[in-house]
Amino acid sequence: MVANMYKFSEYLRKRFGVRVYKVSIDAGFSCPNRDGSKSKDGCIYCDNRGFSFNSRIASLPIEEQIAKGIEFGKRRFKAQKFIVYFQAYTNTYAPLEVLKKKYDAIREFEDVVGLSIGTRPDCINGKILDLIESYAPDYEVWIEYGLQSIHNKTLEFVNRGHVYKDFLKAVNLTRERKNIKICVHVIIGLPHETKGDILKTAEVLGRLRLDGIKIHPIHIIKGTKLEEIYKKGQYKPLELDAYVNLAVGFLERVWSETVIQRITADCPREFLVAPMWIVDKNKALGKIEEKFLQMNTFQGRLYQERG
Repeated sequence: MVANMYKFSEYLRKRFGVRVYKVSIDAGFSCPNRDGSKSKDGCIYCDNRGFSFNSRIASLPIEEQIAKGIEFGKRRFKAQKFIVYFQAYTNTYAPLEVLKKKYDAIREFEDVVGLSIGTRPDCINGKILDLIESYAPDYEVWIEYGLQSIHNKTLEFVNRGHVYKDFLKAVNLTRERKNIKICVHVIIGLPHETKGDILKTAEVLGRLRLDGIKIHPIHIIKGTKLEEIYKKGQYKPLELDAYVNLAVGFLERVWSETVIQRITADCPREFLVAPMWIVDKNKALGKIEEKFLQMNTFQGRLYQERG
């Protein structure tokens, strides 16, 4: 348990009164940054097999993935309710009728209380948001935007295929719907980013007062462009202590009411190139807790509404 942070588990228990488990699925979506619409190369760090277990069982029907995830959550974590997370690639990147058919799979499971949809900020529009909000009378609804950094120079280097302005546009459009919660994904340790760059991202996102945030340490996955850069000696990932210091500094600048959905990473050993500390999530969480206590600090301590 990480101290002095508004954890997602705490939020969910307050919201639903029971343990809630998030079931990640791969619904078979593509991505405009991989299918040639923007690029065929994708982001330099991206291979969803290294981020999502369900990307490795994507051939299963959505309903079967959900059922297996619910079974696992009940057995492993004694969960009673579930959020279905459309995780892999870009889960708003299809015609409306296709999106609705895929999202509707959650309606077959009475223990599902939430719907979370991961996407890119340049793959959203009013009609898609109206569809997503239509689930709000029956479910808690989240949309998760992959931003990674507010700095356009970084987004260009990692071949993200969008700019920060696209994210702001998506946030403003989403906020016109009162029943969709917004979570942003950021990555700490991207190539060429300084400590100042990373903490600036925290400050700017803090001022947006978003509902949730996921903070990922960068890790190098086999077969990616980032692996090529790493093997050429042109990039070195963060050591654990450096990541811990940056993560705590980041959280100090985030609004205290923003729910921290993630602050570590998961990657199977067979896909991971470096850093190897990624595989020991509990150690990373423990180090972050220790740092909070050593510094006598907390999420939002350095938050500023303006700056």
